[in-house]
Amino acid sequence: MKPIGVMLYAMTDMTPQMTYARYLALDDLTRLQNPISGEDDELLFIIIHQTKELWLKQMITELRLAVTQISADALVPAYKALARVSRIQAVMTLSWDILSTMTPSDYTRFRHVLGPSSGFQSDQFRTVEFMLGLKDKSFLKYQDERPEAQAAMQAALDNPSLWDETILAAGRAGLDLPDEVTKRDWSKAYHPHAAVEAAFLTVYMQPERYWELYQLAEKLVDLDDALAAWRHKHMLTVERIIGGKPGTGGTAGAHYLHGTLAKRAFPELWTLRTQL
Repeated sequence: MKPIGVMLYAMTDMTPQMTYARYLALDDLTRLQNPISGEDDELLFIIIHQTKELWLKQMITELRLAVTQISADALVPAYKALARVSRIQAVMTLSWDILSTMTPSDYTRFRHVLGPSSGFQSDQFRTVEFMLGLKDKSFLKYQDERPEAQAAMQAALDNPSLWDETILAAGRAGLDLPDEVTKRDWSKAYHPHAAVEAAFLTVYMQPERYWELYQLAEKLVDLDDALAAWRHKHMLTVERIIGGKPGTGGTAGAHYLHGTLAKRAFPELWTLRTQL
C-alpha cells in the first residue's frame, strides 16, 4: 500500500494539496517584517504600515473598476466598488488607534532606524489621491528608483480621475457642462468650477430624474468624508506620538498633516449643499 503522501501527489498530478498557508503564501508574508532596532514597538509600526499598503492596493483595484464602469455609464454597478473603498478607508482609520498605543518614548527608541523614509513617499497613497482627482505631479520624484511604481502614478496622473469621469457622465446625462471641464488636461490639478456645482445642484434638486447620478454623488461624498476622517486621525496620532517635531523624510510632521485636512476630491459636492 502506498504511503498517504505519495497518494496525494499522485491524485493531484504531483501538485501539493492546497492549504491555507500555501494559498495565502503565509511563510513569505510573515517573513516580510524585519525590525532593525530590536524594539518590540517597531514590529507594530511595520505591520501597521504594511497592512495599509495592502489595503491601498485593494483600493486601487476597486477605483480602477469604478472608473471603468462610470466611463461606460454603468453607474449602479460602480456603487459596489465605491462602497468597498469607503469601508476599507474606515478600517485604515481605525488602525491609527492601534498605533497610538505606542507612546512617544516607545517611538523614540527606534525612530532613528527610519532614516529619511516616510509615509509621505507612499506611491500607492499618491496613486489613490490621483485617481480620486487630487493630482500633484511633484510626488513622482519620490519614485525615481522604482520605475513600475512611478509608471502607475503617471498613468493615474494622465488619465481622467474618478471625479473627471463622474463629470463626463453628468454631461452625457444631459447636464450643461463646458469644454473647459470636459476636455481639459487630465494631468493638471482640478479646480472647482461653477458650472459643475450648478450641474450637480440640479441633480440634488431633482434626485428622481437623476437618481443614478444622485446616488453616485453620495458614494463619492462617502469617500471624501472617510478620507478627511483618515487625515484627521493621522494628524492626531502624529501629534500624540511626536508632538510638533518634524516628521521623518524632511516633512513638517503634524503641521503638514494639518494643512491637508481641508482637501476635498469632489469639492462641488460639498459646496452645493449650502444652496439646497
